Amino acid sequence: MDMRLKFLSDNMRAIDFGMLSTRTEGGAFASRPMSNNGEVDYDGDSYFFTYEQARTVADIGRDAAVSLTFTGAPGPRGQPPLFIAVQGNADLIRDKTMFAAHWTAGLDHWFEQGVDTPGLVMIRVRAARIHYWNGADQGEIVL
Repeated sequence: MDMRLKFLSDNMRAIDFGMLSTRTEGGAFASRPMSNNGEVDYDGDSYFFTYEQARTVADIGRDAAVSLTFTGAPGPRGQPPLFIAVQGNADLIRDKTMFAAHWTAGLDHWFEQGVDTPGLVMIRVRAARIHYWNGADQGEIVL
């Protein structure tokens, strides 16, 4: 694994939420917070759960190009936080076996019936390009 990707994976564990942006039917951008699963090693793929009727699912069905943004906490001495911007493509997954492979107990808060929740959809975002800023250090990872 690229050392920069390993660094991002390790540091993304402390970031609870990110923003997932899609393009709407009218061409505007729509963004919404999504829970970042810090229990999973980040390898360029991100997984999120939502409901079939969510606008996010319709947007991705029309245009798979998406972006993700994450912001870490400021450092203990006021250092700037870690910023991450991901460009990629999303897939809609409706396979319960895949749900189970990416499920964590915290998801039960939003989806009370777990992987058997009616209308459950998993979104997989496959990163194509990742930009990051960590104080004076910045870079780009192309996957």
